[in-house]
Amino acid sequence: MIEAIGRALLFDIDGTLANTDPLHLKAFNQVLGPRGHVFDHARFSRELQGFANVSIGERFLPDEAPERRAMILDEKEEVFRTLVAGQIEPLPGLMALLDRADATGIPMVAVTNAPRLNAELLLSGLGITHRFRALVIGAELLHGKPHPLPYQEGLRFAGASAMASIAFEDSRTGVQSAAAAGIPTIGIRTSLSHADLVAAGAIASASAFDDPDLLARLAAAMAW
Repeated sequence: MIEAIGRALLFDIDGTLANTDPLHLKAFNQVLGPRGHVFDHARFSRELQGFANVSIGERFLPDEAPERRAMILDEKEEVFRTLVAGQIEPLPGLMALLDRADATGIPMVAVTNAPRLNAELLLSGLGITHRFRALVIGAELLHGKPHPLPYQEGLRFAGASAMASIAFEDSRTGVQSAAAAGIPTIGIRTSLSHADLVAAGAIASASAFDDPDLLARLAAAMAW
């Protein structure tokens, strides 16, 4: 395989492009609460955020058959999609950043553990589906996050090298995935602290995409 030499920006979706985690928390409690699992923000960030539904089902629904686990978690995703409809707002500075990347010809890829229906709904709701060269879904690969494969696939679609690119993530599993793929990763502090994100492997963190330190780092890394 010929090594790619281009730059790219790679983005997680939930909690990174839009702060949807509170709605995921509400949906999980609605569906898993009656089954004995109730989550506050801290528990959500430790045990649910960024994990694929297969692993969530194995952990919290161990007595259910795999098919039944999938049905229960599909119900959770339907609840989430109902909650989020019409409430999708980009993080501050996101649109300006996407404009800048487009203007300078830097490809962008979305990389997520979310189900495809969720991911497509959020990108469409933000009006940015067309901005991304590819949408990588962890559950459609042999391994999802925290394995590096989703971000390796993102780099392949972008024709980019890891060290010349930047990833944006808000969860521990996401940061671990991108960092394991060799991509310098910026943690977005919608749910986790700077210390949590750096401990997972982020090189820095930002509150949103209009953070002055983040913009200076991007200007240097992307040469814009």
